[in-house]
Amino acid sequence: MKKKKIERFIYFSTDEVFGPAPNQINYEENDRYNSTNPYSATKAGGEELAVAFENTYSLPIYITHTMNVFGERQHPEKFIPMCIKKIRDGESVTIHSDKTKSIPGSRHYIHAIDVAEAILFLLEKKIENIHDWGGAKCPKFNIVGSEELNNLELARAIADSQNKNLNYELVDYHSSRPGHDLRYALSGEKMKKLGWIPKIKIKERINQVVEWSLNNPKWIEL
Repeated sequence: MKKKKIERFIYFSTDEVFGPAPNQINYEENDRYNSTNPYSATKAGGEELAVAFENTYSLPIYITHTMNVFGERQHPEKFIPMCIKKIRDGESVTIHSDKTKSIPGSRHYIHAIDVAEAILFLLEKKIENIHDWGGAKCPKFNIVGSEELNNLELARAIADSQNKNLNYELVDYHSSRPGHDLRYALSGEKMKKLGWIPKIKIKERINQVVEWSLNNPKWIEL
């Protein structure tokens, strides 16, 4: 199917194309790939296809890297709705950690509304000099949450939102789930310089999702 006069095509990629991030390292948009699992490798391949389509056919493409997106109505198998339900019911929460079972995995979680607002910002804003990275077309943008939380801090925030105690166990996920890296991290400086950052802090977003989920329990009990 052919479409004429496409104004913008957005390709949603992932932070995982850069692989695990050492402490204090936040990857920028054009850093090298280091995929550690088939999922991220296919996302990286999709990025290269996007670049090729812009270079070959002048298809107007933006590539975005997002991190762990959450929000109301998220599938209950995902970490945040799973935590909400287990904490509500007094069950133990399993926390992804390193091999020593002492360092929890960490992410920059971001609410779906913030992702949508960032995309709308990119579509509406006239962005100058976005093809200045080595002359490359198909500009890339990191859409990053307001702060980094490790998964234990996140679970505690969810427990605090319910005024509940947190029962948990740290588990070495990488040994049983190869390619599930301990830390992913992106730099949000490019979007910040353009004029966009999340408007609402992560813990306030967590409170919103916890409250909604407890008031709509069918969404965490599927």
